[in-house]
Amino acid sequence: MRFNPIPVRLTAGAALPLLVICLLGLAFTGCGGGQATSPAAGSDGDNGLVSLHGKIVIDGSSTVFPITAAVAEEFGILTRRNVRITVGVSGTGGGFHKFCNGETDLTDASRPIKASEAERCVQSGIEFVEVPVAIDGLTIMVNPENDFVSCVTVAELHRIWGAEAEDKIVRWNQVRPEWPDRPLRLYGPGVDSGTFDYFTETINGQAQSSRGDFTSSEDDNVLVHGIYGDKNSLGYFGYAYFSENREKLKALQVDGGEGCVGPTEETINDGSYAPLSRPLFVYVSSAALREPHVREFIRYYIGPEGWALTSEVGYIPFQEQIYRLISNRVDRGATGSIFGGGNPQSGSVEQVLSANQ
Repeated sequence: MRFNPIPVRLTAGAALPLLVICLLGLAFTGCGGGQATSPAAGSDGDNGLVSLHGKIVIDGSSTVFPITAAVAEEFGILTRRNVRITVGVSGTGGGFHKFCNGETDLTDASRPIKASEAERCVQSGIEFVEVPVAIDGLTIMVNPENDFVSCVTVAELHRIWGAEAEDKIVRWNQVRPEWPDRPLRLYGPGVDSGTFDYFTETINGQAQSSRGDFTSSEDDNVLVHGIYGDKNSLGYFGYAYFSENREKLKALQVDGGEGCVGPTEETINDGSYAPLSRPLFVYVSSAALREPHVREFIRYYIGPEGWALTSEVGYIPFQEQIYRLISNRVDRGATGSIFGGGNPQSGSVEQVLSANQ
């Protein structure tokens, strides 16, 4: 899938104390200092959101978590603690499980919902609205002391990560003969992660198809420390976490058939970092969306304030016209999945949204 967002300037990610607080599931309404610069769309001034009351329970992807965490913090400031928002991190798969059981109002997802997950929601009577929120690029990384590899092909990534590679491809020179005869130790997201699903489907041809002899974690910070501490490491996770830790990690270029291209805001932005660029999502239940405080939270998330926060934590927002298409679907309460489920549609995010207005 190719995307057409505008270039943005990426900055450092959300502060660690905020992330720790939210991982513990505490409310975001008092998590941060400072004042938000403007109210959410549809409010009637600086105090327009104070009349909102309620709680919002969110879980899901560790990749999308920093965006949702930042948005939840700022929205909580605007409501002056009247809306309490908790954000958990159980991975995309774990998040959909809770969401389709009616345990959460929203779920973060680093891939579209699967057909089996959508069916589980149907069986539970959970209708949902699918909300693309940003773009990410899966980043392939090695230890910064690695001086012999700068680019890998998609075929080499499959040779490394395919299920058939387990206990067989265990040294660097088994991937490419000119690489040194040194151990190859792998780090990647856990099996409940949408990042794991996306990577395995893109690189190995089938979601969840992967060798199992690698260090896995749902916490990307664990992977950062693992790769940084192992001179023979290779791993992958989302670009935002790499961007926050670029002094500890070395990103590799990827040859998807058009030559070696490294992950940057520009290459992820224009789709040339292929095939590892992807959209990120929030799914909100229709019942929750009918509640004023949830509806305003989503509007804030996909409004200008949300775009800015998305950029601040290291992700890439869509073009303004794409957010208008997203907002239209949210305002109409359009249910079901057009990017996943039983009938995923092909094309850029803008093309898929335009075809379903």
